Amino acid sequence: MAMFDSLSKRLDGIFNNLGGQGKLTEEDVNTALREVRLALIEADVNLKVARQFVDRVKEKAIGSDVMGSLTPAQQVLSIVQEELIEVLGGTGENNRLDLGGSPPNIIMLVGLQGSGKTTSAAKLANYLRKQGQRPLLVAADMYRPAAVNQIKSLGKQLNIPVYSEPMGADPVDICVNALDYAREQAISVMILDTAGRLNIDERMMNEVTNIRARLKPREVLLVADAMTGQEAVRVADDFNKAVSLTGMVLTKMDGDARGGAALSIRSVTGVPVKFMGMGEKTDALEPFYPDRLASRILGLGDVLSLIERAQESIDQEEALKAQAKLQQGKFDLEDFLNAMHQLKRMGPLRQVMEMMPGFNKIAQMPEMEEALEGDHLKYIEAMILSMTKEERRNPDIIDGSRRKRISRGSGTTVQELNQLLEQFKEMRTMIRQMSSGKGPWAQMARQYGGGAGIPGMPGLPGSKSGKKTGKAVRKEKRKQKSKSGKR
Repeated sequence: MAMFDSLSKRLDGIFNNLGGQGKLTEEDVNTALREVRLALIEADVNLKVARQFVDRVKEKAIGSDVMGSLTPAQQVLSIVQEELIEVLGGTGENNRLDLGGSPPNIIMLVGLQGSGKTTSAAKLANYLRKQGQRPLLVAADMYRPAAVNQIKSLGKQLNIPVYSEPMGADPVDICVNALDYAREQAISVMILDTAGRLNIDERMMNEVTNIRARLKPREVLLVADAMTGQEAVRVADDFNKAVSLTGMVLTKMDGDARGGAALSIRSVTGVPVKFMGMGEKTDALEPFYPDRLASRILGLGDVLSLIERAQESIDQEEALKAQAKLQQGKFDLEDFLNAMHQLKRMGPLRQVMEMMPGFNKIAQMPEMEEALEGDHLKYIEAMILSMTKEERRNPDIIDGSRRKRISRGSGTTVQELNQLLEQFKEMRTMIRQMSSGKGPWAQMARQYGGGAGIPGMPGLPGSKSGKKTGKAVRKEKRKQKSKSGKR
């Protein structure tokens, strides 16, 4: 994610240098860890947290097991990953929402103005509905007139009910009345959007303390702007002392900042981060998994999140059709365009690519940087849509005069079209090799599991995943035939 770009690049460089040393000495490890400490401090990680982190890694790394191993640099990287997971919150269940009480379970959101609290309330309601819950949003911010209208508008957009009362009503009474309403409507989760201030003050804290005492929410989540850095850590500490937080939602994690707050908050306050806001859209909220974020920061990818996002976004019927064509070694520009549309549904290209192992190295290529930041995909789409159906299905017929017509129609140059067709040919070769199980691309796919588990990616022939995929496609075809027969 953009927030950790500079830290990821620094750590990647450090471990590349360490890997090039061969057998490591204690001085090699000390030098590398000094660089790690500097990288963490430059990323705005709390000074004490950075020092303790490096000390723990050093204690584990400088030992005969690591120094005498055949892959000492990999061992040190593994230790750094373990410690990074621990700093971010460990692998326990305390970073998951506790909704185990009798409904309606109450989630209370607190925070300063401008942190994205009202938007986060709507995102959280949307997320919980997808998990099978029946959420209710409660407009309890009576000090910012636009807050009530904003949450009503978001509720209407998402088709999620909102409980509100006229301006001037007491926020504590609003929450109590909303609880009665929630019970009547068989609501399972109630999300309270409480008032924020520009700064923490006594009146604000008294209000949230009173709401907490009266309603006894299962979760009290602080919504904090990750881009404010160590200020977010201080705010978290103050709120925790006043209302005993159960967790945090860090917003603007897709922003271009140093990201040290996310690495410091859990260690400084003891409060687990439970969600990350990854953009302005109402579905741009992700559960916070310390192990997955640690992998992303170290450039090791996050394949589990990639699979989950693909399963949510990709049309399964389209994916099955694509699998069937890929297994037959068929792939044309229409399929490529469909794949692009499916990819766009998964979110911004950079966010999707960040989940791929080795992204740090790929992202440093000038052409990849341009593709991730610019409108590269729009130009590709324009070029393909400027072709006839026959040209999309059989790109080999696109001669010189056709190329001039397509480039004129798409507002691109013939050179750009040539580049697209060349890249497409390479991709088609890759897919045919993977489908046949022969060639360098097939060998690489076998090494990484043959794409099993990601919708639209076929398993290799002869592999267990390949057999299952083939059966799944044939079974789906039989079901479709059976359905059409019944009609």
